[in-house]
Amino acid sequence: MSPDDPFDDAATARAVIAENGTLTGWNHGAQRLLGWTPDEVVGRPAVRLLAGADAGPAPAGPRWDGTLTLRHRDGHALPVWLLAHRLSGDGDRPARWLVVTPVAGDAAPAPQDLPGVDGLMQSPCAVAVYDGRLRLRRMNDAMAEVVGLPPERLRGLTLAEIGGKPQSEELERRLREVLATGRPQDVHTSMRTGAGEREHAWLARMAPLTDGAGRVHGVCLAAHDITEMHRARERLQLVNEASVRIGSTLDVTRTAQELADVCVPALADLVSVDLLDVADQPGEPPVRLTAPVSLRRIAHRSVSAGTPEAAAKPGEVQSYPAASPQADSLVQGRTIIASSGTGSLQRWLAWDPVRHARAQEFGVHTTMSVPIRARGTTLGVAVLTRFRRPEPFTPDDVLLAEEVTARAAVCIDNARRYSRERETALALQRSLLPRNLPRTAAVRAASRYLPAARSGVGGDWFDVIPLSGMRVAMVVGDVVGQGIQASATMGRLRTAVRTLADIDLTPDELLTHLDDLVVRLSEEAGDQGSPGEVGATCLYAVYDPVSRRCTIARAGHAPPVLLPPDGPPRRVPVPAGPPLGVGGLPFECTEVELREGSVLAFYTDGLIEARGGDADAGFRALCEALAAGAGSLEESCDRILRALLPPGGTADDVALLLARTQGLPASRVATWDIPADPALVGPIRKQVVDQLEAWELLEASFTVELVVSELVTNAIRYGTPPIRLRLIHDAATLICEVSDTSHTAPHLRRAKTWDEGGRGLLLVAQLTQRWGSRHTTDGKTIWAELVLLEQQ
Repeated sequence: MSPDDPFDDAATARAVIAENGTLTGWNHGAQRLLGWTPDEVVGRPAVRLLAGADAGPAPAGPRWDGTLTLRHRDGHALPVWLLAHRLSGDGDRPARWLVVTPVAGDAAPAPQDLPGVDGLMQSPCAVAVYDGRLRLRRMNDAMAEVVGLPPERLRGLTLAEIGGKPQSEELERRLREVLATGRPQDVHTSMRTGAGEREHAWLARMAPLTDGAGRVHGVCLAAHDITEMHRARERLQLVNEASVRIGSTLDVTRTAQELADVCVPALADLVSVDLLDVADQPGEPPVRLTAPVSLRRIAHRSVSAGTPEAAAKPGEVQSYPAASPQADSLVQGRTIIASSGTGSLQRWLAWDPVRHARAQEFGVHTTMSVPIRARGTTLGVAVLTRFRRPEPFTPDDVLLAEEVTARAAVCIDNARRYSRERETALALQRSLLPRNLPRTAAVRAASRYLPAARSGVGGDWFDVIPLSGMRVAMVVGDVVGQGIQASATMGRLRTAVRTLADIDLTPDELLTHLDDLVVRLSEEAGDQGSPGEVGATCLYAVYDPVSRRCTIARAGHAPPVLLPPDGPPRRVPVPAGPPLGVGGLPFECTEVELREGSVLAFYTDGLIEARGGDADAGFRALCEALAAGAGSLEESCDRILRALLPPGGTADDVALLLARTQGLPASRVATWDIPADPALVGPIRKQVVDQLEAWELLEASFTVELVVSELVTNAIRYGTPPIRLRLIHDAATLICEVSDTSHTAPHLRRAKTWDEGGRGLLLVAQLTQRWGSRHTTDGKTIWAELVLLEQQ
């Protein structure tokens, strides 16, 4: 029966007293007991009902019982045993006291003795018997010990009146159901009973009491203390929850926070996780620790919002001296408990007045410091604190905390090792990728590289390589696999591409040589016992700003996207070619003409497969993002990444390279066909000087004359007609090219003192920024590049 039901039950005298001592409730049973009507006492001080002047001390704790001498309405004094329960405030109702006592001479006894009661009283279990009005008739000694009150005083009260707790009201409601239906029930509940300070778990077994005809005359309640079983189940559940929740990611901070979240409030009211601060000592933590110990707060969690009890903020580093529980538990390598009951907590906190004051402010009474150790390495300490739960940590709590912390320690160590390997791979990869793209006359380029967010670093790469004749090579590739090995392989392939690009191989020839290299790398990996084979994809393109044509070949890589100056984006049709490492299969080139201002987009599959793995949908999104709005290439890169990548990052690396083509006007290119006659070298020099004058570059004429003279003379002497001279000029560079149909490459040599020749190419090398030769389908081209004086 609820304590707030109408006070019309005459079997129990019931009164409700506010915290200020005013009577706010008075039932018919109280009127029967003392004669006062509700109108005469409600709203008045309760002490007026005392026969004596001294009210005695105010009740302390949640329950009080004792005998008081009360004043009857007719004036005589009446000693009455009272049971008072303090009811907590809920909602708009403030805290209050419920005072009850059985009314003697109840005129409504049970119609007959309840059957089988005497046998029930012999049970070793706590047993109470309630009649057809759910009023206590009898209880055995075991139940009296549980309740903590004399049975003779309680006879005639309901279960809710005896218990005075919300759980008691729920149990009484279940008793009423058993009485009405005649079917037994089992109820699990947790509550404090009697004068106990700790909450216990109970199994209440309720059964109807029937006569020979099957009529229900009452209910038997047997209470079984299942606290140990309940706690064992809770510990098992916590361990299981820890195995599921802790270590969901390979992130140290997230894992430490998961440890704190699992333990609050199941095991502690406040949990902090501090790891050894090894920022100044890269590598493994030290094997032996000595005080003081520097710890960095990684995570904490409290039952209070905002964690006001914490003395350190996440990310803060604090030094813990030998007197601190953190340092002592780490140095000794064992769990340490400090409690106010033993006085050890005050000694532990004496080293830090701030912590001591905070512990007093929030009522901290017990702390437990558990070292975080994994694979023989001490990583940090977890500190569990109780201030809201009144009971201290038990030995079972220690075992549970150590087991959960041990599971978390392995996850933290895995995350720490993964983070270290990831940082190493990222550093290696960034060192191998170009830091800045070169500015060339052929293209303006922008790039982005994003490592995988949820896995190891991969082997995606890109590059922009200046070539002779103002041309430029653009490459993008992806090494199969992840981690440091993939990054190292990527570095080897990028170096190989640059080397092969320097000798001006065509895209299909370059991929053929690169394929041979990957095959050899796979064989070496197999010889060294490495798992798996080395594989990669690659796309290589060469753009010539003079002819404005781009030659492209690819090895298993996604084709580029072309955005014309005045049209929609489209895929460039390039034959796929096999991935690198297959060996023995040919690659094919495609040549496309590009108008000035065209944008080429090169990318790896991590970009278009980032959202759900649908490459076609990703390609369409790439085209839409590429075509959306004007702006710089840098803005276009950011727009593409925002449109295609999920907020939490991707499972694969992403490389993106955008290049906007530029063309050299015909006015910046001059070409002459050279007769194979040494006597005509002089007139050729004169034509070159005239062209330099037209370009307003006469200050470079002396050097250019010498270079042209030497290159043309060598071509006439050693080359095969037809011979052609070409000058290419942009804002900062002048390039001299001499082509012939001979495939014999020139060699730089140092002439002896009395040699009449052999100094031409040496002179060219000394006068120019760089020089070289490249093979063509018709022969070869010797070129030399000069940096103009006005730009030096």
